[in-house]
Amino acid sequence: MAAARTLRIGLIPGDGIGREVIPAGRRILESLPASLNLKFSFVDLEAGYDTFQKTGTALPDKTVDILKKECDGALFGAVSTKVAGYSSPIVALRKKLDLYANVRPVKTTAGNSNGKPIDLVIVRENTEDLYVKEERTIDTPNGKVAEAIKRISENASYRISKIAGEIALSRQSIRDAAPGTATRSQPMVTITHKSNVLSQTDGLFRETARRALAAEKFSSVFVEEQIVDSMVYKLFRQPEFYDVIVAPNLYGDILSDGAAALVGSLGLVPSANVGDNFAIGEPCHGSAPDIEGMGISNPIATIRSVALMLEFLGEMNAAAKIYAAVDGNLDAAQFLTPDMGGKATTQQVLEDVLKRL
Repeated sequence: MAAARTLRIGLIPGDGIGREVIPAGRRILESLPASLNLKFSFVDLEAGYDTFQKTGTALPDKTVDILKKECDGALFGAVSTKVAGYSSPIVALRKKLDLYANVRPVKTTAGNSNGKPIDLVIVRENTEDLYVKEERTIDTPNGKVAEAIKRISENASYRISKIAGEIALSRQSIRDAAPGTATRSQPMVTITHKSNVLSQTDGLFRETARRALAAEKFSSVFVEEQIVDSMVYKLFRQPEFYDVIVAPNLYGDILSDGAAALVGSLGLVPSANVGDNFAIGEPCHGSAPDIEGMGISNPIATIRSVALMLEFLGEMNAAAKIYAAVDGNLDAAQFLTPDMGGKATTQQVLEDVLKRL
């Protein structure tokens, strides 16, 4: 047998229930079957509002340095944003590590589809658009006027569209490998924009995405586009229609949080912040201070984020085993946290997934 691959994973719990769900993610990695030939080492790192209170910065340089120099990937919990002058550490991490893609799968399981089996991925550009946070407020004779820069570049639009195409191809290869279960015969990417109004910025995104997806390697991918407002309407009316959706930062953020309603809870939806050489798994929910310490936070989004991180680290078999264990938990519906209409604790859900793993 070949020597086991060892992956070093940074653990960043952050605030609130992040401190409850990230340990669950670690347990999953530690419990993967030996047959996968994987080993893990971990390093605990700080970021978030509590860190800001203690040190004056939400993202210490030490955290970034260790991630860059020592880690293969990371898990990020959740952070609170409470005061002026506080800047989100996950936004800063995306920039410092050039994690240009935010990838959010939204999927129902067989026992939880409500007649509409949903299996889509939203690929959101992570580094620009209105989130460059270049704003100003001007005093005018008619009162204050606030302005913000919306930056869209050809380079960022091209690479996010390219990774969307690659994800579409990968998803189709997985579907093709399971005869009889495939829900579509051709991969599809939907480009989302508002170029009918924002002809320069969204126009550039649309044109560049079209060009990226016209490459020969994507010849089997069906490419369509949707204006963002009609996209919202159709996403909620016909979610089963979509495969991979690619969008600029703001639209992708709104669509991905909204799409969580299609599967019942943000506590189910994972994400990964992905660059060319690094991936951070991050549950889509917030720090949820209202349930912090009660032991009822849903660990499923974090567990799925572990699997998603492993996918981008090339460990597809390990990811598949985690997804199957989670699907088994949700289909059985014996151990569900209160956000899913159940009474189970975080620990009970984790233990059930571990048994299935």
